Amino acid sequence: MSKVTTLFYRGKLVESIHKIKCYIGSVDGKKIFTTNNDDDFIYPRSSIKIFQAIPFASSNAFSIFNLNQKQIALSCSSHCGEYFHIRELKKWINKTKLKLSYFKCGVHNPLDSKSTEKLFLSGNKPYQLYNNCAGKHLAMLTACKLNKFSISDYLDFDHPHQINIRSIFSKFTEEKILINNYGIDGCSAPQYSFKIKQLGKALSNLYKSYNSKFEYSFNTKTMIDSILKNPLFIGGSKNLDSNLIKISNGSIFCKGGAEGVFLFINLKKGVFGILKVKDGNERVLPSAVYTLFKKFKILKKDELKQFISWDNFNLYNHAKTKIGNIMTIIE
Repeated sequence: MSKVTTLFYRGKLVESIHKIKCYIGSVDGKKIFTTNNDDDFIYPRSSIKIFQAIPFASSNAFSIFNLNQKQIALSCSSHCGEYFHIRELKKWINKTKLKLSYFKCGVHNPLDSKSTEKLFLSGNKPYQLYNNCAGKHLAMLTACKLNKFSISDYLDFDHPHQINIRSIFSKFTEEKILINNYGIDGCSAPQYSFKIKQLGKALSNLYKSYNSKFEYSFNTKTMIDSILKNPLFIGGSKNLDSNLIKISNGSIFCKGGAEGVFLFINLKKGVFGILKVKDGNERVLPSAVYTLFKKFKILKKDELKQFISWDNFNLYNHAKTKIGNIMTIIE
């Protein structure tokens, strides 16, 4: 049985051990690597936002509201509340005449610590657009407005927009979404659990859609290209997904999700993968992704060097003293 394990060393002692579920495959149906958790159900959380955004794209919102690529990327994002995220969200909401009071995602401080500091030093407080899922919610509300769906209950399980999202999941996973798979995400939107192999099928079909060999090709190509050209708008300056897209020069589409989920597609090689840290610890992901990408040649050698320059997997305390390191082992 294949295993992926990430070890946290303090000095020479292993202080923490994190096990990872993983599946890597190719769009031609080959199984490249698996930890044999293919039938395990997981909540992919924010890693599947691009699928949730397809009904929004299908509403013709891009052209009706003249949305730019940064705003389109934000519809699939878990943004960190940096100034450029808020700037584009403000422009977008002003175009639609939607109200902040419509948002049901809640409010939290920017995920980027420097942005939080600047916000409070300026005497201001966060509001709905600072929620990391604000782009997804604005996309949902925009689609509801254009489709003349009710606004007040846009997150309800039986709302027509949520039904449209489930239809997308069914098409791309080629499986029916059951009520038993239903949960509520951190932003109050419906969230669904999938078998890891179902997510693999969805990623394979997303690749095909991007290459005009599956439904919704215009929409998926527009969204993915917007993300690849504006990677900071899928996450933020310090995010793994944003930086990996930059490092790969746009050959990798990827998205992280809460509780240690990470999905990716190498758009040049037709290879995709799903990672889920069993205990949900997200600090594991950079080391795990790097190690898997190196072993299975998903990144080029020069790109792997750039990855190490971005994150060298050493651990430091607040005094900037090195206290240990992170290592991922594939068995």
